[in-house]
Amino acid sequence: MTKLEVSRRKAMAGIGVGAGVLAAPAIVSTAAAQTMNWKMATAWPGGPLMDIGAKAFAEKIAFMTDGRVKVQVFPGGALGNALKVPETVKNGIAEMGHTWMGYDWGADTTTCLLGGYAGSFDTERMLHWLYEDGGVALQRQFRDETAGIVSMPLFIRTAEVFLHSRKAVRTLADMKGLKLRSAGAWLDMAREMGAAPVTTAGGEIYPALERGVIDATEWGTLWENLSPGFYKVAKYLIIPGVHQPTAPFELCVNKAAWAKLSERDQKMVEATAKLVTFESWTRIGQEDAKSLEVYKKAGNEIIELAPEVQYETKRVALEWAAKQAATNAWFKKVLDSQLAFEKQWQGADRWRKVMVKEG
Repeated sequence: MTKLEVSRRKAMAGIGVGAGVLAAPAIVSTAAAQTMNWKMATAWPGGPLMDIGAKAFAEKIAFMTDGRVKVQVFPGGALGNALKVPETVKNGIAEMGHTWMGYDWGADTTTCLLGGYAGSFDTERMLHWLYEDGGVALQRQFRDETAGIVSMPLFIRTAEVFLHSRKAVRTLADMKGLKLRSAGAWLDMAREMGAAPVTTAGGEIYPALERGVIDATEWGTLWENLSPGFYKVAKYLIIPGVHQPTAPFELCVNKAAWAKLSERDQKMVEATAKLVTFESWTRIGQEDAKSLEVYKKAGNEIIELAPEVQYETKRVALEWAAKQAATNAWFKKVLDSQLAFEKQWQGADRWRKVMVKEG
């Protein structure tokens, strides 16, 4: 049995489709037999988000549907604005898109809750909330009503690097006036903490950092940030990523294109997106563990943020969220669900983790 065949069986089991379906005779409807040749717009120039996210999905969905759904993946900017992938998909320029929902925070800050922000729980808890406590259904309904697209998670990362910086950043005082590249709600929060944040697409970050247009950037995790090479022009690596404890990414689908899929192939898309999401999490976690040594060998100085910065970040984030909930019904609905989940999991580390001495 090939690796992809194993993946398909695991994915189908994950959405409750039994072996009987997998072993059923190859009798399909006309709709199911029709081949869909789709384009996928992305926000990425390359790297893990492209390779183990968008391209991994395209490879697996072709296999899972026996070639009925074929997806051609395009890099950020090839089919439209890299920061406006959902708009590209809604307008039918591409049938699918892969993006981070938080880029749309200017239209609706609820996207920050679904894409992760400074007040979010960690990735393990986010996965449980999404797939076991109604988060996926809330995301689907929210994007259907507010953006006119079909939406589901695709790819998730562990906590990000706080900054790759040309300047040492340890304390709140070090944040003052810092020109940093960011995105989503962290733009507002970083500004409140004294920084001077700006946003830009991924492909523009390295030259801006190299030329000193910005002092620092956040982007992804330890492993993800190796490929763009920020560490080559910024000697300080600041951890942990309190601004982004988790980051689920989004697969968005044009509604008219989605309606053309058979019910079976719709379920295959959902199962494949879920499979890629879990595989991205385990892959990134393992690669992160190996990557810190690369930065050390490259001469980067590893700085751990002072507790005052970590505590202040959480305080500012929760205060920001409370303000959004007061005026945004959808934000309140999602936030209430996440806070109820967090309360249910309160103290979970006592029975889920065992203290070990490192070193």
